[in-house]
Amino acid sequence: MTDFLNELSDVLFLDIETASAESNFDALPERIQDEWIKKEKLIHKSDAESEEGSLFFEKAGIYAEFGKVICVGVGYFKFDKESETLRFRTKSYASDNEYETLLEFSELLQKKSWTLCAHNGKEFDFPYLARRILINRIPLPEPLQMAGKKPWEIRHLDTLELWKFGDYKHYTRLELLAAVFDIPTSKEGIDGSQVNDAYYNQNDLQSIREYCLRDVLVTAQIYLAFQGLPPEIDFEIINLDLEQE
Repeated sequence: MTDFLNELSDVLFLDIETASAESNFDALPERIQDEWIKKEKLIHKSDAESEEGSLFFEKAGIYAEFGKVICVGVGYFKFDKESETLRFRTKSYASDNEYETLLEFSELLQKKSWTLCAHNGKEFDFPYLARRILINRIPLPEPLQMAGKKPWEIRHLDTLELWKFGDYKHYTRLELLAAVFDIPTSKEGIDGSQVNDAYYNQNDLQSIREYCLRDVLVTAQIYLAFQGLPPEIDFEIINLDLEQE
């Protein structure tokens, strides 16, 4: 168990929350507007009479070219040998300035050789972060670099992929995995579908931070379940955001 806990300390669990790049379609640069219209036609090509830009606020946040990262939540385990206490330290990076958010997160990634873990991370979180980091002209941190690496050199874990067991047509929501493993839900307060509204209309970045960190905790608990650890395994949660207040 001690060896596993030592290895576990190198895993950085993360989740991101994203929003549309602007609060409305008209605020986009003209070139980006043109590109979004092309994208939108692919999204709802069956509705030829829809107004151009009508889906921007609702859909743009899931595309790195038209959205932005408004929060990155992270968490990692650390075992204190003296007290024999397992602690899970969490922190969120969030601001209205995406450059500052991603720069702080990038600095964290450079502090050690992290293995990154997220739910659906390989399809969404990891590539989205990499693209937005480059768009902000920030050097890509090593854990997100994939070019030139062999598959086993890429330190990415994905709880969705782990649960598939090779069944690549199978998609399982984080909330469903939490339910089957009897892990408390993260869907209290807002959920992912409400993030854009909470950010632009409610100016409620704090609720987004809290929601993001709840997903990080659930992802970490699911990963522990995948290791066959008993559900009653005890660990202390330390929110580093609160220590800075």
